[in-house]
Order: sequence, then structure tokens, then C-alpha cells
Amino acid sequence: MSAAVETRIRDPRIILNALQERVPHLVSDVGVKDLWEREVRLLLRDSVAVPSLAERVLGQGIAYLITAMESPGVDMGVGRTVDIGVHQLILDTPLYFAFCEEYNGGRYKHHAPLIERRKDGTVMRTAELLRRNGFTVDEELWAADESDCSPCDDKVPDSH
Repeated sequence: MSAAVETRIRDPRIILNALQERVPHLVSDVGVKDLWEREVRLLLRDSVAVPSLAERVLGQGIAYLITAMESPGVDMGVGRTVDIGVHQLILDTPLYFAFCEEYNGGRYKHHAPLIERRKDGTVMRTAELLRRNGFTVDEELWAADESDCSPCDDKVPDSH
């Protein structure tokens, strides 16, 4: 008899909403039902025109941040499209601190982008890291910028 293999798929929406009890004021005062809706609406307000695209960008941003936090010292980077979701989460600082508490051992994970973009395959290698970390990879979003990585400076301790 062969042992059943369990596939773990991590859902960014569930992950994000699980942090809501740490930052309840972010949803109670603004009339949204949960953190997922809040962040999607902020993306729609500032940078993404289509709700379904905002959800995809947000989901991949969450997958990237958690994978970066759970993989210290691993060379990673995103393209312009997924980076929109990453920046949305970082800019909502109470939420980002909750992410750091939960997924980075309570330590702040710095964001120190390099000015020059890399064109060395980092984007698609990063997408594969997300997949190995249990996330579904939105191939279209990652492939759109596969040759144009926005990496962070590895000289900044605990940065992504």
C-alpha cells in the first residue's frame, strides 16, 4: 500500500483574514467586511482598475511576503505587477506589522529595493519558491515581468 500524499495549498485570502483579530480597527471603522476586501479596495483606489486583477495581485503579494519571511537569506524578487501587491501590504503598516509578528518571528522584515532592476531570471525562480512554499502561482502575473526583477538590497539585514 502506498501512503497518501497530502498537498498543502495556502490560501492568501484566508491567511490575510486570519490576521484581522490583530488589527480589528482596520475594518471596523471603514465599513468593509474583512482585511481582504480592505486591501482590494485600496488597490482599486490607488493602482489597479479591475477588481479581479486587484485580487490576483494581492494574493501573489501575500504569497511573496510570507515566502520571503519564511525563507530568510534566500535571493528573491518580484516583477512590477506583483510588486504592486507587495507595496500595498507594506504601506498598510499596522497590517504589515501583524504579518511580521506572525510570519517573521515578530521581527520587522525590511523592504530595501535596489534602484536597478535585475534581468537574471530571479522573478521566475521566486515564483517557483512560492509554489514550493504551498502557494498557487499566478503564472500570467509572474511571466508578465519575468525578465524585469525588482530585488531588494541583500546588504540590509532581514530584508526582502
